Amino acid sequence: MSNTINNTAFNFPKQKSYYKGKVREVYNINDELLVMIASDRLSAFDVVMPKQIPFKGQILNQIASKMMQATEDIVPNWILDIPDPNVAVGLLCEPFKVEMVIRGYLSGHAAREYKAGKRMLCGVSMPEGMKENDQFPTPIITPATKAEDGEHDEDISKDEIIAKGIVSKDDYEVLEKYTRALFKRGTEIAAKRGLILVDTKYEFGKTKDGKILLIDEIHTPDSSRYFYAEGYKERQAKGEAQKQLSKEFVRQWLIANDFQGLEGQTVPEMSDEKINEISERYIELYENITGETFIKSDVSNIIERIEANVLNFLDKQ
Repeated sequence: MSNTINNTAFNFPKQKSYYKGKVREVYNINDELLVMIASDRLSAFDVVMPKQIPFKGQILNQIASKMMQATEDIVPNWILDIPDPNVAVGLLCEPFKVEMVIRGYLSGHAAREYKAGKRMLCGVSMPEGMKENDQFPTPIITPATKAEDGEHDEDISKDEIIAKGIVSKDDYEVLEKYTRALFKRGTEIAAKRGLILVDTKYEFGKTKDGKILLIDEIHTPDSSRYFYAEGYKERQAKGEAQKQLSKEFVRQWLIANDFQGLEGQTVPEMSDEKINEISERYIELYENITGETFIKSDVSNIIERIEANVLNFLDKQ
């Protein structure tokens, strides 16, 4: 098993605070910068799995940084530098407490809700007569509240977000505009790779001077679902499952092993073989999404490597 990142416990110069998310660990430097480390933890159904996936953090960090670069002309983002394969450093923002989920197709959570008979999702109506993985006439935005650690994200409507004061009306309209612009660009990038961007989520924050920036990650297999474009229409016509590039294969394996993050359920044991299979799938995702060969970083002393690279960056500030 490769050396992987589970937890970090750094103490960087001028460090003010530390936050551990499901997958990422975030260090506040002097209330000005954030050092975001992508761990190799695997989260599904809002539950962190007991074992880590080799190279997963590097894959997520590098896809996200490439996609931020490819969209910075339409939406400003928080990133200043990528000092290490697993690390992004950027501007400190106050995050909005919602995830902007946008769906071009009836898949995943939306399909499960639809199958249960629901035709409204987050205050947005879904047309009658759709099959799983059919394309929506227009992409729909279905926001979710950002859960505290260990809690589940919950669907919420635009009207509820504004009524509860979670996001102001003016700010929400900016988030909505940015979300649609990013999804359009993400769809175009995916099409060049022979992929369909099915659905994804974006997170935003506000700088001290009130500027709204794109934060966290975008268009990664953890935050997005992709289908292969080739054969999509044929599979839909035959009622066959779509060939996917996303973390859905992990969710499906967990469901098949009686786990959906519900109370009383136990996470199934993942063998080393399964762990390596998931790692290989993530590498496949990287290469298909970016069109580039994945180069594995040196993981012999991964924690020391990260610390040295971040300290080197901070020394130059």
